[in-house]
Amino acid sequence: MNRPPPYFPQNQLSPPDENRYRKFKLIIAGLIVGLLLVIAGIGVGIFYLIRWLIS
Repeated sequence: MNRPPPYFPQNQLSPPDENRYRKFKLIIAGLIVGLLLVIAGIGVGIFYLIRWLIS
């Protein structure tokens, strides 16, 4: 039982995806646009709720 641990290669077996950063930017941009749409929808909903409560 006095043997070294098995060898694990340090490099990836497949080459890195060259479009990885572009995909990441598109996902983040989509999340930001979606969040802005949700915030705008909440704002419009509150506006109409207050307008309905006042009238």
